[in-house]
Amino acid sequence: MDTKLESLKDWIGQRESAVDYVTVPLVQRLAATLDRDDPLPKAGDPLPAGWHAVLFPRVVRHSQIGPDGHPRRGDFLPPVPLPRRMFAGKRVRFAGELRVGDEVRRESEIQNVAIKQGRTGQMVFVTVKTDLHSPRGLAVSEEQDIVYREEPTPGAPAPAPQPAPGRAVWSRVVTPDPVLLFRYSALTFNGHRIHYDLPYVTKTEGYPGLVMNGGLTTLLIFELARTHASTPVAYMSSRNVRPLFVNRPITLGAEPSVDNRTATLWATDDEGALALTAEAEFQ
Repeated sequence: MDTKLESLKDWIGQRESAVDYVTVPLVQRLAATLDRDDPLPKAGDPLPAGWHAVLFPRVVRHSQIGPDGHPRRGDFLPPVPLPRRMFAGKRVRFAGELRVGDEVRRESEIQNVAIKQGRTGQMVFVTVKTDLHSPRGLAVSEEQDIVYREEPTPGAPAPAPQPAPGRAVWSRVVTPDPVLLFRYSALTFNGHRIHYDLPYVTKTEGYPGLVMNGGLTTLLIFELARTHASTPVAYMSSRNVRPLFVNRPITLGAEPSVDNRTATLWATDDEGALALTAEAEFQ
């Protein structure tokens, strides 16, 4: 296995490009999914920070879907021979705006493949760097981390919970339900079964319930910052450290700096355990 995992580093440097469009229906559907009462978007409206996450879904034929609902590995992403795949975090810098009506060009590259030994066994972290270009130039530069893990050992203890990293000045409580997860998965064309298939997620992957989309939790953190910060987000670094589950309240919190130029943000689960941590810089 170690030799096979080491060979995955051959995928470093692999690239792909694509084109997508910021359409009125896409923006309207995401606003509705986030329960926002926004006016109908129109051409030229700026896309809120973080909403680019619904662009460029990975689209493959149904026959190319793997047993977990994701596209089979080995097209652009390396064929990691570990069964569990999760979104681990990302670092996003906003160099310009994306606007409704834009044609957006994406340039992606496998930046790193790191093999680690964790508490629950071997893990592989794949880092993908992506640049999004609008008709006006570079708009978003993002590094995203995807983690692949072994199946959990039956009866293994859960990792020790961590507390929130600050005192909440901004806060919001969200309780995700199955419809929220379904709608976000539909928007992003995400077939990962842990978000909608209860027998699969509990019996095959061993979770206690449907798992909150890690990208959606990150987007809610962007929304918390957008609601409270006096200037737009210029940079956001986030890390998912613990899964969140459907029908359990999630507490979003943030502590801005004294000068309001930066903030520490987080999400905690229904027992107060840290699930996501983030650092933001504002324009």
